[in-house]
Amino acid sequence: MSWDSQFLKLFRHGLSLYQEGNHDFMSYYDAEDLSFLTSIGYKPRELFDFVEDFADGGDPTESAALLIAAVRRDYLGAIQHGVLSDREIGRNDVPSFDDQLNGIPYLPRIIAKAQAKLRGELDPDMMYGCGADRRFLRENGDIHPADFLRQVWAAGDDLEKVANFVKDSTAS
Repeated sequence: MSWDSQFLKLFRHGLSLYQEGNHDFMSYYDAEDLSFLTSIGYKPRELFDFVEDFADGGDPTESAALLIAAVRRDYLGAIQHGVLSDREIGRNDVPSFDDQLNGIPYLPRIIAKAQAKLRGELDPDMMYGCGADRRFLRENGDIHPADFLRQVWAAGDDLEKVANFVKDSTAS
């Protein structure tokens, strides 16, 4: 089974369990599933967060969750050479909701979350692609969360590139 099929299988299985009332996401996975998630740079809670948000509001879709996972998986292979980070970024390690970059509120926060998502360093209690992230991306040019991740990856340390991408997206 290819990795994307395995990911969607886990997403759908988790969705079914969640809709049945099981919110104990660790019960969704067996040892093979956990090994698979690790191999693509995913933590069990990350997949659950996408399942939960989809079940409760229809967004992000399973295809969006898959595309975001693809960016993380690619980054793990291409940049981290398959080596997982042992660092964890929590709520106090990212800019506040009100911080701005080039006059764009929230941009520093979502960039920091995207960078941590790429490296697999987000604390399990934080989600890249949460409701606030999705609202920001919708209001700033309807940017797909996976596209934003790729832009952050491509920009490296040049945050002005990300700000320009957002401004260009908003203008079009």
